[in-house]
Amino acid sequence: MSERRALASGDVLSGRYELQDLVSEKLGSTKWRAHDQILNRNVGLELLPSDDERAAHFLDAARESTAVTDPRFLRVLDLIEDEQAHHLVVREWARAFPLDQVLLQSPLPTRRAATVVADVAEAIAHAHEFGVYHRRLSPHQVLLKQSGAVRVVGLGVATALSPLDEADTDRAEYEREDVEGIGRLLYASLTGHWPGGPVDGLRPAPTEHGRLLRPRQVRAGVSREIDRVCDRILGDPPRHHESPLTTAAGIARVLRLTGEDEDLVDEHPSLVGFSSPDLLRLDPVIVPAGPPPGLEPPRRRPRAHEPAPPSTLERAAARGRRATKGDRALILIGVLGTLAILGVLGFLADRSTQSPADRIDDSSPVRVLPLQDAFDFDPQGTDGEENRDETPLALDGDPTTGWRTSMYFGQAELGGLKDGVGLVVDLGGPREVSSLRVLLGGEPTDLEIYTAADDAVEAPQGLDGLERVARVERAGEDATISLPRGIVSRYVVVWLTRLPEVTPGEFRGVIREISMRGRS
Repeated sequence: MSERRALASGDVLSGRYELQDLVSEKLGSTKWRAHDQILNRNVGLELLPSDDERAAHFLDAARESTAVTDPRFLRVLDLIEDEQAHHLVVREWARAFPLDQVLLQSPLPTRRAATVVADVAEAIAHAHEFGVYHRRLSPHQVLLKQSGAVRVVGLGVATALSPLDEADTDRAEYEREDVEGIGRLLYASLTGHWPGGPVDGLRPAPTEHGRLLRPRQVRAGVSREIDRVCDRILGDPPRHHESPLTTAAGIARVLRLTGEDEDLVDEHPSLVGFSSPDLLRLDPVIVPAGPPPGLEPPRRRPRAHEPAPPSTLERAAARGRRATKGDRALILIGVLGTLAILGVLGFLADRSTQSPADRIDDSSPVRVLPLQDAFDFDPQGTDGEENRDETPLALDGDPTTGWRTSMYFGQAELGGLKDGVGLVVDLGGPREVSSLRVLLGGEPTDLEIYTAADDAVEAPQGLDGLERVARVERAGEDATISLPRGIVSRYVVVWLTRLPEVTPGEFRGVIREISMRGRS
């Protein structure tokens, strides 16, 4: 291990990351803004000394967080071990302000607080789907960009730097900690106080008889609905027999549906129970006198009560009604029908000139893509087949079954007989694929990912015309592979190039299950 020295602005790490600004120092780690000299972009570096007892867990936590693809988490771009006596986590750089700096100035407006926390809850819910938990949510871990977008940092790494009770491995408890963290973020955003004690410079939230005061009791103007949501998360139990919110997805859904109600000042609280609307009137109620209106002689209607003259739109509508009488109606229907047919033909012609990539909806969320079929892919074999009858087992949702290669002898590189063998996955149409998860049998396995052209309509028969988009060496039994942005294809090839040893001198690969995420 190399001797550690103090790093300074201008130092270059790993031959490409030039340190520029020291952002923070906390819990023995340092955060820098750095410049990637190869890709000419800013990145964020988080460094921890290599001899720190938390160093291995620090990198493992960052590596585990890469399974979460929600864009509200700053992506991990690189992991570097023992560079100038430091472990490095390289992330995206976001020009944003930590939420704690904003709350030290003033709490957020009710609607803005609900929107920010709903974004955080949706991101955490996405992480929970992959079995990844934050467990250290605080205002300093939430960033607000000038565009209004929300970013969450510290997924996994914050816990590694400040370990909790390692004896507690209950994932339900991990989820409860994240849910309570979301509730505390909502409370702090509404009031500027942190429930449970001072955190990130915020004062502790006030309590009464050991029970947390509701946000409406701390700060005037908080919406009743948002106040109720906060109590449903943090209340033990919630007031008024409300059902508690116990999942991040449930919190996000409720916050998205809540509206902002305005508080009306009741200057006469003692009169609330009365039903007459005249009790609170400030103007006198005048009872009319004189004979009934029917006995008075009729009066000429004032000009102000006369019907308004027809507008330009109303006159045009009247002309249209006159134009559709008799034979003119048939002519008008024919003209409108012709225009409709021309519009449909123009739409179809324009759609036919679009590439499959142009038809992908960029605003749609990243989701699990349905996989239509799988085919064995053995272009260098003598018969072009490799256990074809087992290919459906790679998509059946059962990780205990899978497609197997033939047995190869002598060396892991398929016995030196061919470059590789694998499966072609048919997505049923062009899809933008962002990541794959491949469950393998045995380890290590080397594999590559290829995609066909976005306009391909037939499954590939060989590697010619395919593009290699990812490569993984010495993969374990559960490999999550992120692809470059903008990969659009119908056919994805999982190509095994090095197989695990099952018995001495005998090698076989197994693909137990394949799943993909992306947009359609």
